Amino acid sequence: MNVFFPRSCKGCLTLLLLNEKTICSNCRHELPLTNHYRNPENETFKRFYGRLPLQHASSIVYFHKKGIAQQLIHQLKYKGAQEVGTFFGTYYSEFLLEVPSLNDVSEIIPVPLHPKKTRERGYNQVTEFGKTLASGLNIPYNDTLLHRNFYSNTQTKKNILGRTELTSELFGIKYSEKDYGKHFLLIDDVITTGSTLEACAKTLLKIPKVKISIVTIAYAQ
Repeated sequence: MNVFFPRSCKGCLTLLLLNEKTICSNCRHELPLTNHYRNPENETFKRFYGRLPLQHASSIVYFHKKGIAQQLIHQLKYKGAQEVGTFFGTYYSEFLLEVPSLNDVSEIIPVPLHPKKTRERGYNQVTEFGKTLASGLNIPYNDTLLHRNFYSNTQTKKNILGRTELTSELFGIKYSEKDYGKHFLLIDDVITTGSTLEACAKTLLKIPKVKISIVTIAYAQ
């Protein structure tokens, strides 16, 4: 099978050894880990100061141009390598179990794509990340609560002003009384300005008495 369908590292694209999965040992050791889960007042959490009342916020790795995190996110987002999301979900769920403020999380909610975008890409890049986290934390994964109202081009090419113009009207929500008072863990692939996550969180906060936490794979410095 490896002769006809060689398994390559999603970080450096070299061939994987038999005992390696998704990324090679060298790339695993080079991951720019944030260790945010150890510090409640970390950079991801601080990005939402004065914007959102969060219980917890953290990212797994730092995102730098031409760095390994950028390569992994590119493979995940544009090359169909959903196993990258599975890798990070498996890795990070162990650490999130140690975070007291997440002990009462009710559901994991992904940032939704517009249906047109989903058809174009074929998948939501955070689905496998979210489902793997849900399995590791033993909580439900819910991708039907939030939906995106408008189709928009990728946010990575927009300037900061353009991103900050995003509002909660970009997203819609369908909820009932059973959602009151829940603690939602909102997830995404990369946090840059945080505007998209802020818009999602403000939409979720329309539900009475809910709490919000945020986790992303990467944090763009």
